[in-house]
Amino acid sequence: MKTIQEEAPAPKVMRWSWTRHAKCVSLARSQLRKYLQRWDAEDLIDSGTLLLSELLTNSIRHARVSPGREIETVFEVTEEMLRIEVSDASNELPALRHVSESDEEGRGLALVAMVATRWGTAARKVNGQYAIGKTVWFEIARKAKE
Repeated sequence: MKTIQEEAPAPKVMRWSWTRHAKCVSLARSQLRKYLQRWDAEDLIDSGTLLLSELLTNSIRHARVSPGREIETVFEVTEEMLRIEVSDASNELPALRHVSESDEEGRGLALVAMVATRWGTAARKVNGQYAIGKTVWFEIARKAKE
């Protein structure tokens, strides 16, 4: 008799660590797509991957810390919302900037503020304990299913 192995359910909260390299942005977007597909949340893929890209790119560009300090992401989806956190070892908090039409950079947080339902910053925690750095997070509310 053959036994059938069932696939273990994926955890609702997923955590990944990334080296501070531009390649991690596309890899993280890919992981987010797979995660959201797994949880039947395809409606959040476009906005989620866009804002994840912005926060990860900010960490790569601005969190100039010693090698070995990784960027961490946390994805959590519920019936009501998607929450994404991006943590790095820099204590410098991001700030919304006023940019002109000719500026080629500086629109990332404005985009996050425009698309996300809520966003903010917090002190970084590792295993429930405060650690060096910060966490920037956002939430996107899900549309009610008909």
